[in-house]
Amino acid sequence: MASDPAEFRAWVRRNHPDAGGDPRAFAEGLARWDRGAAAPGTRGITVYRRPRTPVAAAAEALRRARRRRERRRRLR
Repeated sequence: MASDPAEFRAWVRRNHPDAGGDPRAFAEGLARWDRGAAAPGTRGITVYRRPRTPVAAAAEALRRARRRRERRRRLR
């Protein structure tokens, strides 16, 4: 599995189940990537679910704003 993000995106485009790839092999490849990306100095894969209702979207926007404020405070 590639460690470069561009190579990873190319691998996803080639092997994604929506593009005709094998779902089981794709899931195994994602697991390998996530284990390899967990090394110090790299980031893993984070999946966010899109809110389905306006109330959920507003709640998510408030959570994001709170996370940004917390992050900013720690960096000062």
